[in-house]
Amino acid sequence: MVPALARPPLGDLNLAAPSTTRSEQWLALMAALLVALPVFLQAPWVRLAPFSAALFTAPLLAAGLLIEARRQRRGWAHAGALLVGFSGSWLGGCLFWGWCRLHPLWHLPIEAFALPLALGGLRGRWRLAASFYLASLLGTACTDGVMAITGVMRSWTLVLEAPLADAAALLHQAALGVLAPLPLGVVTLAALVLVGLCRRCWNHPDPAWRLAASALATTLAVDGLFLAAALWAPQLSGLI
Repeated sequence: MVPALARPPLGDLNLAAPSTTRSEQWLALMAALLVALPVFLQAPWVRLAPFSAALFTAPLLAAGLLIEARRQRRGWAHAGALLVGFSGSWLGGCLFWGWCRLHPLWHLPIEAFALPLALGGLRGRWRLAASFYLASLLGTACTDGVMAITGVMRSWTLVLEAPLADAAALLHQAALGVLAPLPLGVVTLAALVLVGLCRRCWNHPDPAWRLAASALATTLAVDGLFLAAALWAPQLSGLI
């Protein structure tokens, strides 16, 4: 925890804040892209060929290690560390969506397979990698928790096991349930908490915290996009 005098006051979550270097801005943008990438690339790839998608972790990790090794250029080193953290999230997603997608309670434990390594890396050379992985994992935990509280989790297996012609209607029905007063209140409260957490992390002087803020904010945006798709175009949601 940073002492109060060392922490800047809360302000707008602005990527162009004067205290943010251009390198940090690009790093935050890269983190946001890597959080959104699985929605558009990993999800269809895992459905078609889960084994090859999981094997893709190896070149991702190798590229991250090689880029990070160029430590004479700080920006490259940070980008490489971020890619290493992303490779952990990528593999966890492949393992779950490739072989365990019908068991939603296994989602978070499988995604958290590298948790000990990430916690150990917070104080060393791989701080940025650990920060990205942990922020992504926290976003997953929040999403799964809200789905469980609002009752959406009960429809998970039904949607995934249903024939394609019926799956969209089931997903749409589950999304409509979120608009009921109590579930909508839970979703709104969770979103406000995450926004507040993102603001605090972004205004922290440590780049690792700003990286985490970018990953969490993108997770929130992707969740909102998924809910909107489930309501208006469930066949395009990426889940079915």
